[in-house]
Amino acid sequence: MGITVQNITGNTAMVIWPKMASCADSFYSVMYHPNWNSMLSSYSRKSFQKEERVPTSRSSFIVENLTPLTTYIVCVTCQSANPSSDQCRVFNTLERDPASTSNTKKELALGIWLVSSVLLLTIAAILLYGCLHLLCRRRRERLQGRNGASEQDHGKAWTKSVAYASAEPGRQSQLMQDTEEKHPGSIQLATIIENPSACKDPITLTSKSWEQVPTTGQCSAIN
Repeated sequence: MGITVQNITGNTAMVIWPKMASCADSFYSVMYHPNWNSMLSSYSRKSFQKEERVPTSRSSFIVENLTPLTTYIVCVTCQSANPSSDQCRVFNTLERDPASTSNTKKELALGIWLVSSVLLLTIAAILLYGCLHLLCRRRRERLQGRNGASEQDHGKAWTKSVAYASAEPGRQSQLMQDTEEKHPGSIQLATIIENPSACKDPITLTSKSWEQVPTTGQCSAIN
């Protein structure tokens, strides 16, 4: 069976084989294994690391994910049968492809960039949270300070009003005493005006002058 291996690279190889009439209604088994040593390994299916099933309509298969600079053996059989030596070929992979190396570097750079971006975003989010928390705390402290000052001002105003209300009767009493000392009759006149019924009893004025005081009710004049 003439099996050939073509287009060998560091990671892939194309296996080509002639079609077999006995596999017309079945499938092909492509088996391969790295680091092959014919002295230590046998041609048993269990000795191969990987096995791929290929439809009988095809006569080639690309083996992928190979290791560069490695010796491989590949065999093609019908219906997963144990291969013979004429159904196998040994080949060596090449060095890593420059394009593959470039892709690997790009993937590595992309991974580093993604990790760095995530770290930077995390740090930025932490800093933003800290700033917002500090601003909210300061604002709350200012509001508390304003409320405290307003309460103090309200308390002072209430204290002043209470003190004024408490002192007002004393001032009125003192004012009445002073007025009575200066004009003794004026207090009695004011009492008569406020309470006309007081005119039922005779009133004696102690002031030196006679005053006509217009009133309503029983008292029309004070003599």
